[in-house]
Formats: sequence, structure tokens, C-alpha cells
Amino acid sequence: MRVLLFVLGILVGAAAIGTRAEAQNYPWCADYGGSWGGVSNCGFTTFQQCMTTLSGMGGFCERNNQYVPAPAAPGPRYRPRHKPHRHAQ
Repeated sequence: MRVLLFVLGILVGAAAIGTRAEAQNYPWCADYGGSWGGVSNCGFTTFQQCMTTLSGMGGFCERNNQYVPAPAAPGPRYRPRHKPHRHAQ
């Protein structure tokens, strides 16, 4: 019984520490067609990747109108280097 409680405690702790799930955000969607609206998959980073997936199946690729690019990471900050002062001898 103690082992079971220990394992349960470990699992609860791991779940609490884990990162939260977020929806993936990609710029291209594959629309597989169909008479009732069909199915779409907005999981493609490039148009070519989308077209390759549809190859032989039919359907079309279109831009994801809900795509929001991730914010750009800040670049390295510029710090001017100071030259050491030379003392006259």
C-alpha cells in the first residue's frame, strides 16, 4: 500500500511540474475536400509540405487565417567595448 501511495505521489508531482499543452500554430492548411465541407489539417509549415501531403489524394492548400507568428526572440544586446587606457611612461 505504501508503494502504491509513493508511486501515486510521484505521478501527481510530475503532472504538476509538466508544461501545459498549447495548440500548435502553423501557416498552411490542407483541405481534403468532400461534399459536406470535408476535413482540414492546419499543421504545415510550408506550402510545399502541404502539397506533398495532398499528392494523390486531391484537395487543396490554403493559408491558415488564424495563424499568428511567434514573437521574435530578442537579439543579443550590443555592448560597446572600452579600450583599456594606456598610461604614458
